[in-house]
Amino acid sequence: MITGRPEARQGQDHLVLTRTFRAPVEDVWAAITEPERLGRWFGVWSGDPTTGQVQVRWDFEDDVAEETYVIEVCEAPHRLRLHNLADDPGQVWTLDLRLSEQAGRTVLDFAQVMNDALPVTEVGPGWEYYLDRLADSVRTGEVSRVGWDGYLDLAPEYAEAFGASRQ
Repeated sequence: MITGRPEARQGQDHLVLTRTFRAPVEDVWAAITEPERLGRWFGVWSGDPTTGQVQVRWDFEDDVAEETYVIEVCEAPHRLRLHNLADDPGQVWTLDLRLSEQAGRTVLDFAQVMNDALPVTEVGPGWEYYLDRLADSVRTGEVSRVGWDGYLDLAPEYAEAFGASRQ
């Protein structure tokens, strides 16, 4: 069953996924912003974030090596918004992560701006996989062992949830 949903935000279509962690907001923030912790579930970044850009290496993808990401908003430990630099505007991935803590639990609202060039039938299952890896690494404090098998089976549910225009 998918956890992603379509949502319009400021006139743009978004894919939105929510995850809840039994961890303080600072711990989840560290898992998405510190290179070593990010490497446990996604990849690592390098460079100087004070310049407004970092190099991100996707460690669990075969066809993506390293990309430059522009940091649009960084309000520790509650919000991170960034996008990759791409020659093709249809391949720009704008990600908006918002964290809130309630009663010792942290809620992550993860949103990606969608466009017609980004097939939600691939993007949705991909973020389900990565966010499950994030949850696993926060829970265990180790490199996630969540594997990719089965996530593409979510594609038909994403096609239905987002309508024919996103297939």
